[in-house]
Amino acid sequence: MIAWGKRLRKACGASFLWLICLIYFTQGFRSFVWTAVSYHLKDRLKLSPSASQFVSSVAFFPWSIKPLYGILSDCIPIKGRRRIPYLILATVLSLVPWPILGLNETLRNSRWHLIIFLTVQNLGSAMADVVVDAMIAEAVRFEHSSFAGDLQSISWLSMAIGGICGSLLGGYALNNLQIDNIFLCFSVLPTLQLLSCSLVQEKNVGSKAFPNVADSNCSLLVNENGSKLDEDNFFKGKSNFSTSRRKKGQKNGKGRATRSTTSHISEKKDSLPLHWFHSLIVASYSLLHAFRQPIILRPMAWFFLAHITVPNISTVMFYYQTEFLNLDASFLGTTRVVGWLGLMIGTFIYNQYFKTLKLRKILLWAHIGLAFLSLLDMALVSRMSLTYGISDRIMVLWGSALSDAINQFKFMPFLILSGKLCPPGIEGTLFALFMSINNFGSTVGSFVGAGLASFLNLSSGSFDNLLLGISIQVFCTFIPVAFLFLIPTEATGISA
Repeated sequence: MIAWGKRLRKACGASFLWLICLIYFTQGFRSFVWTAVSYHLKDRLKLSPSASQFVSSVAFFPWSIKPLYGILSDCIPIKGRRRIPYLILATVLSLVPWPILGLNETLRNSRWHLIIFLTVQNLGSAMADVVVDAMIAEAVRFEHSSFAGDLQSISWLSMAIGGICGSLLGGYALNNLQIDNIFLCFSVLPTLQLLSCSLVQEKNVGSKAFPNVADSNCSLLVNENGSKLDEDNFFKGKSNFSTSRRKKGQKNGKGRATRSTTSHISEKKDSLPLHWFHSLIVASYSLLHAFRQPIILRPMAWFFLAHITVPNISTVMFYYQTEFLNLDASFLGTTRVVGWLGLMIGTFIYNQYFKTLKLRKILLWAHIGLAFLSLLDMALVSRMSLTYGISDRIMVLWGSALSDAINQFKFMPFLILSGKLCPPGIEGTLFALFMSINNFGSTVGSFVGAGLASFLNLSSGSFDNLLLGISIQVFCTFIPVAFLFLIPTEATGISA
C-alpha cells in the first residue's frame, strides 16, 4: 500500500494526489452534514415526508446538469486554464452556504432560503466532481496512462473512507452538537479544498477551444457510408473498431494538421467571445449527435425509465424509522456505514462473479433483488418480523447493507456500458451526460415518491398507508424489466 502511494506521488505529484483524495473524501463525507439536514427538515421545520423529499429533490437538481459544467470548462478557459479556476469557483459555491446557514438562524429556518442555499451548495459539489474527473482523465491520457487503474482506485477508496467517517461522525454530531455547529464544522473541508487548489499547477492552454471537441465526428457510431452500427456487432467487435480508428487517424493525420492550421489562422480574426460561442456550439452539437444514436439512446432510456417508474419513498422510511421505530441518529449512522461496506462488497462480488454475464441478466436479477428487499420492508412495517423474533434494528441494518450491495449490481453495468458507448473526443462530456441522466432519473423518482406519499396521506406520525405504498413500490420495481429489450443483447459486464 505504501509503495503504491509512493508510485502515485512520484507519477502525479503530491499536491495533485492530495487534491484528488481530498475532493473525493469530501464528497463521501457529505453524509455528515446531509444527515443533519434531514433531521433539520423533519424536527425543526416540521415538514411532512413528501415536502421534505421535495426539498431534497430540488436541492440535488444541479447534479442532473453535469454536462453543462464539462462543456464550459472544456470550451471557455479562464486566464488560459480550464480546470483549476473552475475548481476554485466550484469550491467557493460549495463552501459559502454552510457558514451562512450556520451563522444565520433566520435563513436556516426558512424553507425557501434553505432550498436556495442547498441548491447552490450542490451546484458547487457537482461542478467540482466534473472538473476533478476531467483532471484525472487528462492526467491518465497525456502523462501517466499506466496509473489509470491506481487513480480510479484511490478515488473510490477516498470516497468510501469519507462516507464511512461521515456516517459515523454524523450520528455522533447530531447527539452532541447543535445544527449550526454541524454546518460550521463541515465547512472546514471545503476550506481546505480551496486552499489546496492553489498548490496544483496547470498548464496554460491559451484561449483556444478544446481540440478534441471540434474533431469529434462520432466515427465510432457511424460507418463510412453513414449507416448506423448494429448494436450487437458493436459489442462483439469493439476492438476491431478501435484498431480501425487508429489506422484511420494515422492515414488522415496530415489532413487534420492542414485543417488545424487553417482554423488557427481564422481564429485570430474572430473575437474571443465569438470563438468561445463557436466552441460551445460545436461541443453541444457533437454531444447531441452522439447521444441521438440508437446504440446510446436506447440503453440510456432504460436506465432513466428504471428510476422514474419506481417511486422513491426513502424519506418516508426515514420518518418511519425515527418516529415510529424510535431509532436514534447514531444507529442510523451505523446503518449507512454498513451500507458503504455493502457497496464495496457488492463491487467485489460483481467483479468476481457477475462481470461475465449478459447485462440484461444482471439487471433482471438486480430488480428481483430490489423487489425482495421491498418485501422485507413490508415485513418490517407490518410488524411480521417481530413475530419471528427479528428485531427492528436487525431488519434496518441488514436491509441497508443488502440494498446498497444490490444497487451496486445495477450501477456497475451502467458505468461499464457508459464507458463502452462513449465515442472518441467527447468521452468526458458524454460520460457526464450519462451520469446526469442517471441523477435526473433519481430526482424524478424522488418527485414521484413524494407525490405517492402525498397521495397516500403519509405524514409525520401517520403511517397507516405505508404498507400500501411499499406494495406499489414492489409492483413498480418490475416495470423496467419489461423494457430490458433496450439493453444491447450482446453487452456483458466486462469493460472493453
